[in-house]
Amino acid sequence: MANEKKVALITGANKGLGFEMAKQLAQTGVTVVLAARDESKGAAAAEKLKSEGLDARFLKLDVTNKKDYAGAVEYLEKNFGKLDILINNAGISADGLAGTNVSATTEQSLRSTFETNFFAPIALTQALLPLLKKSEAARIVNMSSILGSQTLHADPKSPIYDFKALSYDASKAALNSFTIHLAHELKDTKIKVNSAHPGWVKTDMGTDAAPMELPEGGKTGVALAVLDEAGPSGGFFHLGQTLPW
Repeated sequence: MANEKKVALITGANKGLGFEMAKQLAQTGVTVVLAARDESKGAAAAEKLKSEGLDARFLKLDVTNKKDYAGAVEYLEKNFGKLDILINNAGISADGLAGTNVSATTEQSLRSTFETNFFAPIALTQALLPLLKKSEAARIVNMSSILGSQTLHADPKSPIYDFKALSYDASKAALNSFTIHLAHELKDTKIKVNSAHPGWVKTDMGTDAAPMELPEGGKTGVALAVLDEAGPSGGFFHLGQTLPW
């Protein structure tokens, strides 16, 4: 085990930040499993990394379809016998990042956003935890957002004070709570669990108005995925800086 390559599973990895983090991790020598619900797009993404000489595999995984979880566990068990890195990256914003007034936020928006951004990461992590425990020092990274910071949302002087999108923001705040609770449960193990804010990045969700390019946006998640033994657990970070919950 000690001489085997690390294995990472990244959800929503066929494009955007997920693909960028897969690329950056693979460039460090990690075997990356690109999980995506669209088989053709996911397979094409893995092939693109392979064409660059990187060790990339594709796994069909819709995070909102629990029937896919058993297949993911079976695939990882059969091919690697463990999982070293899990990046819960797949996410949606049903109302867009601009959001809508709380009074106009629909129940469907809340439910669909929470299903992907909160319930799915918990359920998938629970399913994969036995394989993560077989790693010498696993890392779990929950891709959150500064928009999940309750502290900053409540501060009129903060840069996000006027950016309110209840469905998305609340789902990321809940994901941060999951990070804190899981890190506490695993505090006596070598598994580290952290939340990452990638920044406002040029992606389908972030749009071309975002100031950050993908390579910079991928840095925070990748750094938390390869933390050494002295690294933190149970924190919320952006480019090495701690963010307030």
